[in-house]
Amino acid sequence: MKAYWSLFVARFTLLLQYRAAALAGVGTQLFWGLVKVMVLQAFFTHTTSTQPITFQQAVGYVWLGQAFLMAIVPWGGDRDIQELIRTGAVGYDLLRPTDLYNFWFTRALALRTTPLILRSIPLLGVTIFIFPLLRLDEWSLSFPPSWASFFAFFISFIGAILLSSALTMLLTVSMMWTISGEGINSILPTLVTIFSGMIVPLPLFPEWSKPFLNALPFSGLIDKPFRLFTGNLQPNALFNVLLHQTFWIVVIIILGRVLVKYGIRKLVIQGG
Repeated sequence: MKAYWSLFVARFTLLLQYRAAALAGVGTQLFWGLVKVMVLQAFFTHTTSTQPITFQQAVGYVWLGQAFLMAIVPWGGDRDIQELIRTGAVGYDLLRPTDLYNFWFTRALALRTTPLILRSIPLLGVTIFIFPLLRLDEWSLSFPPSWASFFAFFISFIGAILLSSALTMLLTVSMMWTISGEGINSILPTLVTIFSGMIVPLPLFPEWSKPFLNALPFSGLIDKPFRLFTGNLQPNALFNVLLHQTFWIVVIIILGRVLVKYGIRKLVIQGG
């Protein structure tokens, strides 16, 4: 465990160096968050039917999505590892006295958690504390309705990070089975953004589609943790949320391990 912890700290520290890119990302995510909030306000102002989520809860859902965008949405695999596989330099990783999947999974965890420092904290600070000072109370992110809601969100968010890291590993090891790895690295993030609630909160989807959307692993990334935070989902739903996340984490990790195990067997390194 000490080796994996050292790797995590080293990778986390390295990724913290990209502060200018993170600052630009905060500005971009703040802009898109405002656009989404205005669209939602127009929708809630003119809708004539009762919605399964309130406007304030939907606003919180949007801002949490923007704040944790880079942390819980697997936008792609680990580019450094994919380059190692492409060039054959992955042979160095095969010689390390550590489990290859765990080694790469630790890197994925660092990749997913670094944005919490660089992007999430600044954006949460603006939407919680600055917006009310600008008299944008309706557009601000409210605190959870209770400590129990916050605790449930916190626990489920850890599950979301692990689930996102497992999906990141799938994208990374896909390089062992494809020529460029670009196909699945383009398709999967698109599916995640649509079916996780990143674009439209899942409670606003048609009723007939909700059982299917809730069963997919993507709802455990965004929808369920964020609904616990906003109070749209009660804290006593935490057990079912964790059960759903744990099931998909185990399934995706097993799938990733199988892909790595058999991918190594078919791996050809020129000169080696």
